Amino acid sequence: MKLSIFKAFVAVCLLFFFCGKSYPQTQQQNDTKQRWQITDRNSILWDISNETLLPHKDNIEMSGKKVSGIIFYEVDEKKNLKIKRDIIFPQLRTFNKSNEADWKKYRAYFRKNVLDDQMPTITYKDKIIVPSQVDSIEIGGMISFYFTPIQGIQILKTLYPSMNDRCFVEEWSFKNLDESPKNINLGNCNFKQEELGYKGIYTFIQKNNGRQSFILNSNESKKFPVFLGALLNGELEEDFDHQKSFWNRQAYLKEMNQNLSLETPDETINTLFYFSKIRAAESIFDSTMGLVHSPGGGNYYCGIWANDQIEYCGPFFPYLGYERGNEAAYNAYHKFLENIPKDDKHIPYAFEVDGNFAMTHLDRGDAAMISYGTSKFALSMGDKAKATNLWPLIQWSLNYCHKQKNEQGAVQSASDEMEGRVETGKANLSTSTLYYGGLKFGSILAFELGFKEEAELYKKRSIEMEAIIENYFGAEMQGLQTYKYYETNDKLRHWICLPLCMGINTRKDGTLKALFEKLWTPNGVLVEYDKSKTEDEQIFWDRATLYALRGAIKSGALDIPFQRLKAYTNNRLLGEHVPYAVEAYPENNMKHLSAESALYCRIFIEGLFGIEPTGFNKIRLAPQLPASWNDISLKNVFLSDETYDINLKRHHDQIILTIFKKGKIVFSKTINEGQIVEFSF
Repeated sequence: MKLSIFKAFVAVCLLFFFCGKSYPQTQQQNDTKQRWQITDRNSILWDISNETLLPHKDNIEMSGKKVSGIIFYEVDEKKNLKIKRDIIFPQLRTFNKSNEADWKKYRAYFRKNVLDDQMPTITYKDKIIVPSQVDSIEIGGMISFYFTPIQGIQILKTLYPSMNDRCFVEEWSFKNLDESPKNINLGNCNFKQEELGYKGIYTFIQKNNGRQSFILNSNESKKFPVFLGALLNGELEEDFDHQKSFWNRQAYLKEMNQNLSLETPDETINTLFYFSKIRAAESIFDSTMGLVHSPGGGNYYCGIWANDQIEYCGPFFPYLGYERGNEAAYNAYHKFLENIPKDDKHIPYAFEVDGNFAMTHLDRGDAAMISYGTSKFALSMGDKAKATNLWPLIQWSLNYCHKQKNEQGAVQSASDEMEGRVETGKANLSTSTLYYGGLKFGSILAFELGFKEEAELYKKRSIEMEAIIENYFGAEMQGLQTYKYYETNDKLRHWICLPLCMGINTRKDGTLKALFEKLWTPNGVLVEYDKSKTEDEQIFWDRATLYALRGAIKSGALDIPFQRLKAYTNNRLLGEHVPYAVEAYPENNMKHLSAESALYCRIFIEGLFGIEPTGFNKIRLAPQLPASWNDISLKNVFLSDETYDINLKRHHDQIILTIFKKGKIVFSKTINEGQIVEFSF
């Protein structure tokens, strides 16, 4: 993944200034102090008034159907704030520049950077008021900057995306803290810039409500919006409505708070779980494919990938019960269904730029990802009609993987989702293990759809594949009984966690030690254990950490993995780069890609509560309670479009599992830790 090219050298310098690669080093220096605190407003707050660890810079992404904004902010030693707004309009594809490489067409989004000096001016008593010093910053699905009062004027700036319109809103609030009235003038900052693109005339518009003079009485407040939007072929700027945008965003945050709500004794875990739902579900965009989920991160919009959308977040959305999420997931699966190869070639691994570009140059084991993600989504949705529609995709994917097996039975692929960044050999553990997961859930789905012969065939092949994973990949690595990633692999790798995620615990003990002792760092699991690399050269991708935590907990290991989960949660929510799971470092400098947040939630759904679909109206649970917890709940879990509450309560050395529907107990049983329970609904 390459960084986007900005329109001028100055902009490149600004990007480096605002998002230099410093997170891992800064975090390790700051392990003893968390920068942010959790509030009682479903948010986190950075109190800068007593902050000593300055300067500090960070960024956060927020998205709606037609816009995404990455807000870069920096606080210097004197607590002065600078903000850069990178506003992206995903559907508006631009022409390539004459001095750019041709591949830039895949990242050619209409986007603008807006700095503080481009915003409206504030005048009071013949002085231009410059809100610069900040007292605090708050994040909770929006980001708010509380400025130190100037001449008795309190200024607050709150930034958020419109959920439906092609604009980003920056809402300015003024409050008079003095006893006497204040006459304030707000400058006119209307600005337009046109550009010709593939869909016609694109007009970037920066707009407030015109020059305004207003009086603030004592303790009175007023709010004014600044719109950062785009118009296509003469659309009306009057359609921008900040009240509608605000309440739509609030309604979205309320739905994320209520649906699939995790309640544990650990407030940090509860909060990151809530924040993860926000980030996982907001990155959904209008496209020619319909609504689709996309990773974001400044690079990946209106496109779908076999890993991020099909494998990572698609199986999560049915439990969240978010209509847009389920629709976007189904559209992604259907796009791959429409593009099943008519010969023996591999399936595209992505459809980029509004679905217009099929990425076909590499087989990353995508058929294995698709078989696993699609079958699990279809079962979790519990919709027989949709499952029947998607069945040919699952069927093709499983059969394709079967044809790619080598003499020893391992499934061959040119790469994995790392796309050649590290060596994978001719047959890697990820592809074979995901194929095993596809067989496991594909067999259940085939039975539910009445395809009994295929159900038996896939079940038989899954048993065979489990043995192949052990025989071909099982190995002693650095004194540990775990897995080699490919035939000649001699270094521990992150994806050795995948068998645990699929319920294969044969090499559990050695794999857990490899993951949480050898490969673990303050930023999670390394991609590869290589002593020859310096700390700055070490690579980590959060997706592997999140899979490792899920697999470890699912396997029944709660001691060390649970402590690692708490440390990771504290780091990502309250540390240096907040408040979501990230993609990778050093590549892309820890961008807040969306599907990783879905993977965080799946640690609890599939790991701690041990939920697996075993039919359209059946699940299997294998719940566990950490030693320090006595009572946890997962509320408003969507199972086949009905909501349930699942509660775990400690009773001596056992667990009371209780399931509620509309406040009434529909299942209750006292079980042992990790005991498998079947529940039909």
